[in-house]
Amino acid sequence: MQPVPIANPPNPWATTEVEYLEGAPEVKLEVFEDQTRQILAKNNSPDVGFTFSVNPYRGCFHACAYCYARPSHEYLSMGAGTDFDRKIMVKLRAAELLRAAFAKKSWRKETVAFSGVTDCYQPLEASYRLTRGCLEVCVEHANPAAIITKSALIERDVDVLLQLARVASAFVTISIPFWDPERARAIEPYVPTPARRLRVIETLARAGLSVGVNVAPIIPGLNDQDIPRILAAARDAGATRAGCVLVRLPGSVKQVFEQRLRDALPLVADRVLHRIRETRGGQLYDPRFGVRGRGEGIYADAIERLFDATATRLGFERGGMGMDARDAAPAAETPADAASVETSADASDVGSADVEDVKDDRQAAVPKRKSRGGASAQLTLAIDLGGCHDGGAPAAKVRA
Repeated sequence: MQPVPIANPPNPWATTEVEYLEGAPEVKLEVFEDQTRQILAKNNSPDVGFTFSVNPYRGCFHACAYCYARPSHEYLSMGAGTDFDRKIMVKLRAAELLRAAFAKKSWRKETVAFSGVTDCYQPLEASYRLTRGCLEVCVEHANPAAIITKSALIERDVDVLLQLARVASAFVTISIPFWDPERARAIEPYVPTPARRLRVIETLARAGLSVGVNVAPIIPGLNDQDIPRILAAARDAGATRAGCVLVRLPGSVKQVFEQRLRDALPLVADRVLHRIRETRGGQLYDPRFGVRGRGEGIYADAIERLFDATATRLGFERGGMGMDARDAAPAAETPADAASVETSADASDVGSADVEDVKDDRQAAVPKRKSRGGASAQLTLAIDLGGCHDGGAPAAKVRA
C-alpha cells in the first residue's frame, strides 16, 4: 500500500479542527474494539429493501471514494476521509450478540442483510472471521440471510452459505460498478478487479448458490456506459438477478469523492461532477427517499432505460437483495439521510474487499488490552501490503 497523508473533511460535530502546516503524517491502519451491545440494526428507510442488517465492522479498508457510509465515522469523533479508511472498528461479540437476538421470542426469522453499512468481507474478516461466525449462527437458527459484497473472501464461506441455503435461504449479490480496471482502481483502490469479481459470481453460482449482480454505484459520466458489458458478463458467469443504484454523496462524502476524482481522473472530473448535478437538480446530492438512489432528469432516465433494456434482454430477475433503486417508495421530503447510517443504510454502494489476496490464518486477532469504562481498545492486528495479484488490489498478508 502506497503511504498517503491523513486527509479528512471538517467534522461537522467537532468543535476543533486540525491543520498541518508542514505536511500531514502518513496514515497507518488502526483497529479498535467496538463494544456495541446489539448487533441487529433496524432500517426505517422506505427505499431500502431490507429491515434488519448486521454490520460486524465500522469503517472500511478499501477506501472507496463514493462510500455513503463515511459520515458514520464522524459520530465517533473521527473523520470521513482517511480515518474511515484506516481506523476500523470491529465488533468482536458479533456472533454472540446475533445468537442472543435470534433467541428472543419476538424474533420472527426475518431475512438479515450483510452488509448494511460497510463490507462484511473487508480484509480484516480474513483474521477476525466475524461474518463467518454470524453466518454460522444463521445456520443454527435456520434464519435467512442476504449478503452484498465486492470481496472474493466470500468464496471461503461457500460451505456455510450452502448449509444456510439448505435450512433457510442465502442470497448473495456482488457489486460491480466498473468495467475498466484502471478507473475502478482510481475510485475504489483496494477492491478486486471487475474480472475477479466476475469469477466470484461464477464460483458461487457453480456451487449452487443464488447470485445477483449490482451495478452500483452508477456514476453519471464515468461508468454508466459500462452497464451493458457488466450485465452481459455477469449473466455469463451465472448471475440471475440484477440491480442498480445511482451514486449517493451525502454529507462529507461529496468532498472526499470530488477530491479523489480530481486527483485520480483530472481530465474527466468536471464532466462527471456536471453529470451528477444534472441528475440531482443542480446539486451533488438529493436526500429524498425514492430519489436518492435513482436521480431525476433526462440523463438519469437514460441510464435507467439502458439498464432496464439490457437486463430484460439478458433475462435477469429484477433487483438484488432489494438493492434496485426502482423498488423504492415514492419520493418524500427528508431533511437529510437518516441521522444514523447504522439504521438507514443502502448497501448498494458499500466499500469492499480484495480477499483472494488475503491469507486466512484461521486465528482470531487478540486484543492488546481490554477496554475500560466504555472506551475503545486498539487491537494488534496488522496488515502488510505490497505487490499486486491478478491485476487486483495489492496482495495482503494478515498477521496477528
